[in-house]
Amino acid sequence: MLALVGITHTDTDADAEKLAAKVAKLRIFPDSEGRMNEPLGDREVLAVSQFTLYGDTRKGTRPSYGAAAPAEHAEPIYERFCAQLDAKRGVFGAHMQIALLNDGPVTLLLES
Repeated sequence: MLALVGITHTDTDADAEKLAAKVAKLRIFPDSEGRMNEPLGDREVLAVSQFTLYGDTRKGTRPSYGAAAPAEHAEPIYERFCAQLDAKRGVFGAHMQIALLNDGPVTLLLES
């Protein structure tokens, strides 16, 4: 599972823990009958910090990222989320290239 993780100013460690628990329990993987009914289980998670999820384009065509938390607030919360899921991590704040093979119909937006 690829989790793009955006942190805002009001997010806390408790939010990270709550969201990680929800991710672990989401029944989005196929069961033996092919129905989305299985949770994460032993599958791996790659968590990538993604401040651009808070890009606001309501006032023009250049996104504003004012709702994204600054790194000193966001990084510990991101690390807490990753630790709760034993997730593989991207490099916080780095420019990265992520390849995704989207095998399935599920893309979800989860908020704490």
